[in-house]
Amino acid sequence: MELSKEASLSDLRAAFNGALADFVREENRYLRSVGPELNPVADALERFLLDSGKRLRPLFGYVGYLGTGATPTPAVIKATSALELIHVCALIHDDVMDGSDTRRGAPAIHKAFEQIHIDQGLDGSAAQFGISSAILLGDLALIWASKLLHQAGLESSALIRALPLYDEMRVELMAGQYLDVYEQALASSSVERSLRVARFKSGKYTIERPLHFGAALGTATPEAYLARYSEYGLPLGEAFQLRDDVLGVFGDPQETGKPAGDDLREGKRTVLMAMTHERASLAQREVIKDLLGNQEITLAGVNTLREIITETGALIELEKTIEALTDRALAAIHHPEIDPVAQKHLDDLVTIAIRRSI
Repeated sequence: MELSKEASLSDLRAAFNGALADFVREENRYLRSVGPELNPVADALERFLLDSGKRLRPLFGYVGYLGTGATPTPAVIKATSALELIHVCALIHDDVMDGSDTRRGAPAIHKAFEQIHIDQGLDGSAAQFGISSAILLGDLALIWASKLLHQAGLESSALIRALPLYDEMRVELMAGQYLDVYEQALASSSVERSLRVARFKSGKYTIERPLHFGAALGTATPEAYLARYSEYGLPLGEAFQLRDDVLGVFGDPQETGKPAGDDLREGKRTVLMAMTHERASLAQREVIKDLLGNQEITLAGVNTLREIITETGALIELEKTIEALTDRALAAIHHPEIDPVAQKHLDDLVTIAIRRSI
């Protein structure tokens, strides 16, 4: 799809959707040729990838490319679309690790394949079959991401420049996922530790690293842009994850696609909960200890924890933190080395990332 440099974010999103649809349908033809047993895998990945998603990571990658003054090409659309497949891998695996039953208002991949096991009357544990299938589907999405990048049609020099940043992004994502799992096992209540998880689990691979990746695609001297993009991407990435933390507790299930208070049920050691613990009374801490991570928590229990979070002032404090981080990001955009069209997009992407509208 040919795009002008002034293409809107909505037009860019449509271009990413088209590139992803073409790629996944071609890949699924091969999967289906292996045997009919792979049909559910092909169907599940196609639905998961194409039915929804704001395409934030491809957007930041492409805008990072535009910021260097480079000319739009179909190859760069395909290359930055690959970042969405990394995100798909992270979501599928994250749901397994968190024991989440739903994603985007539908059964999580491991729950969907658990149901396939039940429906077909297969032998063994349905739950284990679902988990095993989800791990493999997540791995396949990660492999597809590299395949789409390598097949995008980039000049070899651009690909060679971008690959180290692409690899670093994947390492940081996996490190952040482990930190998240470890913090839950540690039952940490440290704001500083929770912020580190927010940075590595979501912030860096959502915003900073895609911008770096795009810069490497766009210019032979990406170093001129990396520091400026980090000044924007790191605080905005953290603010993005902190907004997720708020939605995980207070979000409307119709909009989040998750049950009410799902992060509380999963025992997430978020910055919001760390701030709450710091400010809570001894009695409130006992209630938190009893309810946070309780898989059987009722809506009444969720509401009790919400009240404690609000009463301690943690929610207000977190909103102030999000606002301060957002202001830092906005202040980093307006510099002459960044192309004006990209500056406008980066302004608009703040709204999308923090207020979740497009």
